[in-house]
Amino acid sequence: MQPDSTADLPPKGPPKKSRSNFRRAILRGLGVVLPPLLTIVVLIWAWNTIESYVLRPIESGVRHAVVWYVEDIKEEVPKTALPLESGEKRLNGFTFKGDRYTPDPTGRRWFPQYVKKLVDERAEYFGPYAPPPATASAYWHRYVELEYMPRSIVVPVFLLIFTTVLYFLGRMFTFGIGHWLVHTFDQAILRIPIVNKVYGGVKQVTDFAFSEREIEFNRVVAIQYPREGIWSLGFVTGNSMAGISEATGEPMLSVLMATSPMPMTGFTVTIRRSEAIDLDITIDEAIQFIVSCGVVIPKSQQIDTVVNANVLVEKQKLAAKSP
Repeated sequence: MQPDSTADLPPKGPPKKSRSNFRRAILRGLGVVLPPLLTIVVLIWAWNTIESYVLRPIESGVRHAVVWYVEDIKEEVPKTALPLESGEKRLNGFTFKGDRYTPDPTGRRWFPQYVKKLVDERAEYFGPYAPPPATASAYWHRYVELEYMPRSIVVPVFLLIFTTVLYFLGRMFTFGIGHWLVHTFDQAILRIPIVNKVYGGVKQVTDFAFSEREIEFNRVVAIQYPREGIWSLGFVTGNSMAGISEATGEPMLSVLMATSPMPMTGFTVTIRRSEAIDLDITIDEAIQFIVSCGVVIPKSQQIDTVVNANVLVEKQKLAAKSP
């Protein structure tokens, strides 16, 4: 009897189809989760950047100014002060002009007792790992933050002021000498090696995302470019030159051909109006299509939607013909 030759073979793995379905499901899940997740991450990063480099320095400066104006710290015990309790005024605190003063942790300065009481009672406001204040000045800083500058007030006020400042800066640097200053600054930065590469790329992105477009697009068209049989999206910017129209004997269009995935760059072509196909999509939908390299297709132009619409039209035609 011959031994079974299949006994030593390794067990077969799962079918390739199931592996493919599993991988496809994972990729689809990532496609659903990543857009909102990345949006939240970008917004959080933007806020943390603004908070770290704009809000906190301003908040710290304002708090120091308020503390300098309102703080009441005694370097020495006044001669007319009365002890709070029986014992040494220097150790237990004292009363001066109707206010109670208590020594700070160093024992070398005295500050109002109501400041210490409020800061100690609201210690959880600063987090469980925040060390207790070590000086009278530190107590005053926390008191001002609790009493005059809580985050519930600071953040809305900051956003209001920040938005107002951005508005006036935008108005100021759009025209006249402000525009000249911005242009001069850009030219100076673009002359610096290495820095000009980073600054130039960032400025292109920000100008495209936040600035009004200098070119007013009329509509979105599809044209056969760069050769017949290859279709590309373009933005109609207007009628072309009269000399070209006279030479061809028909109306011509100027079309901006934006490039993927950076639509702020591109080139201009002139085509016959009869060779352009108008597409029923918005400018923003066309930009999304170009940025995504054709992945994000407008809903009205998706194959399933168009096919279903054509089928419905054919059914309606048949229904109209039938007696």
